[in-house]
Amino acid sequence: MMEALFLLADLWMIFAGYFYGWRFIRRYGNYLLGLEWMVVATSGSNFLLWSLLGAKGDSALYDLAYFFDAFSRSVGITLILVLGLMKVTHRYKPSRRVDIAVFGVAIVAALFLRPFHDADLHTDRGAFWVAAFYVVVNVCTAVFLCYFVKRLWGAGARWPAVWTGLVTAAATTIAITYDFFPLPFDDANRTIFYTAALATWGTQACVYFRAYRALHDHNAASVANPARATGALA
Repeated sequence: MMEALFLLADLWMIFAGYFYGWRFIRRYGNYLLGLEWMVVATSGSNFLLWSLLGAKGDSALYDLAYFFDAFSRSVGITLILVLGLMKVTHRYKPSRRVDIAVFGVAIVAALFLRPFHDADLHTDRGAFWVAAFYVVVNVCTAVFLCYFVKRLWGAGARWPAVWTGLVTAAATTIAITYDFFPLPFDDANRTIFYTAALATWGTQACVYFRAYRALHDHNAASVANPARATGALA
């Protein structure tokens, strides 16, 4: 039963990553968010293939899985996410050079941080501090997302604000639990944890897209009719 739920959660994340990633690019020209969600979806595809082929620790897919993991946990669903959302919170429009540079930083960070996944947090100080770093950057991102929720609420997008707050809280819980608090009732492969994580990350793609759309539409209405938008917020 748990294996089936894990498969469904991974398929959901793969679909959401590619679908909403493409919509971010196609509809809003937001390559930061679009490409990052596609990275998440590719990570899920790799994880699924690795699992179906026997989940062997000496597989190249295993190394690639941790590369994608380090990519998104360090820079992807942190700095890249914040910069991408700033397009609707601060009307920030990064240049193509910025897009390329930030993904380059994410690649370098992933290559540097990936080896620490194999180390024991209790005996390897480097692995401990890398795990702590992941938690810190996630919490910092959550602080920005709280501001994003506030902006949504102020724009009258109440349900997107609520869902964004809930999925952000869930993602932060996953981030804290990931390395430091393994579930005592889980199996050796952490099937329950990864099922919850994959489901949460896929839901983030869906919820953040809808929240982004709501704030984008509000901003567009503000430009088209400033008096009406101001009155709606009064």
